[in-house]
Amino acid sequence: MKVIETIAEMKQIRRGLPEPVGFVPTMGYLHEGHLTLVRRAKAESKSVVVSIYVNPTQFGPREDLAHYPRDIRRDLAMLEKVNTDIVFFPPDKEMYPPRFSTWVDVERVTEPLEGAIRPGHFRGVATVCAKLFNIVQPAKAYFGQKDAQQVVVIKRTVADLNMNLEIVVVPTVREPDGLAMSSRNTYLNPEERKAAVVLYQALGLAQQLWSKGEKNAERLRQAMTELIHKQPLAEKIDYVSVADAETLVELDEVKPPALVSLAVKIGKPRLIDNIVLE
Repeated sequence: MKVIETIAEMKQIRRGLPEPVGFVPTMGYLHEGHLTLVRRAKAESKSVVVSIYVNPTQFGPREDLAHYPRDIRRDLAMLEKVNTDIVFFPPDKEMYPPRFSTWVDVERVTEPLEGAIRPGHFRGVATVCAKLFNIVQPAKAYFGQKDAQQVVVIKRTVADLNMNLEIVVVPTVREPDGLAMSSRNTYLNPEERKAAVVLYQALGLAQQLWSKGEKNAERLRQAMTELIHKQPLAEKIDYVSVADAETLVELDEVKPPALVSLAVKIGKPRLIDNIVLE
């Protein structure tokens, strides 16, 4: 496994990599969800590149950039165990040099949900992903379903900019009790960790009601909201959504595929999760 820190070296090494190249972009502090993406890439590609970059442009002024968990030694040890070929680990000065002034703005699908709560977030996401795709030049890039809106935004970016790239979406990897794996789970204290399963329970309730014939999206939202409110440590619900899985427009009547998603603060940590009704 080779660790590369500069764009120039990454491009040079890239020219000699066996094709096809699979790519897994991450912000580090890896968990089993990330490793699942790498294993999928290994199964479908002759070379696998993983990036570790905590992208500052997708964090808002009140968000946790300075405290975002980082442990590069741990990450590299985990990636070596799953036979990663290349780890791209650039510093900020490589990705955003002086006079950097070009941004990727994706409209409409960035406006609801996370976009409404975190203005500018998806501009940072789309821009850094476009840069990474240009640097690595993969045939496929792998993303987790847990960040459902991010997947929609990246797919839209790739399609609109005619990138020669396939986006592969891998199902959410969960803990035994259903909690979606996330780097932010490390912020939860033991009581909050127990309470956090309410997100998965609310999604399961929506799935159950829909499977029994409930087509009214607002009734699903209400049932999920009521369940979450029963958990005392669920301090704030940012949104509970039942939307079209491609446009992210809220639905009145559930028509599959529908994305059921939510964002809830459990104590201070803010967690997101989703399922797709198909």
